[in-house]
Amino acid sequence: MPDIKNIYIPEIRNIYVSPKVDFNAQTGICEISGESFLEETNKFYEPLVAWIRDYIKTRKPITLNIKLTYFNTSSSKWLLRILYILSEYKRDGGKVTVNWYIFKDDIDLIEDIKDFMEDVGIEIKIKYYENES
Repeated sequence: MPDIKNIYIPEIRNIYVSPKVDFNAQTGICEISGESFLEETNKFYEPLVAWIRDYIKTRKPITLNIKLTYFNTSSSKWLLRILYILSEYKRDGGKVTVNWYIFKDDIDLIEDIKDFMEDVGIEIKIKYYENES
């Protein structure tokens, strides 16, 4: 089995925005939050995909919490890739939970999530934030 280390990347905001990432190898809880509008999406997401591939080799349960309020098209392709990997793991008997946190009035994001579920064939539980006043 690979020696899996936690991944923590703080959110970075400048011309481009990278999300906060917190992947915990002990608990199997993985969180991507904030916004994902990157110049070099591959460089950012490839290590996350590799981490997930290594983690599922342990056959432990995994939970992905997505708390993205915005993501661009290239980021969505990487999110789909992650969801495909988790879907395959679930089909192979792995325990997978995917939660996507959204604001109740974000109709566009709800449609995107439904499209992801249809494309990937994995259940994504939609959880709601309360709108800030």
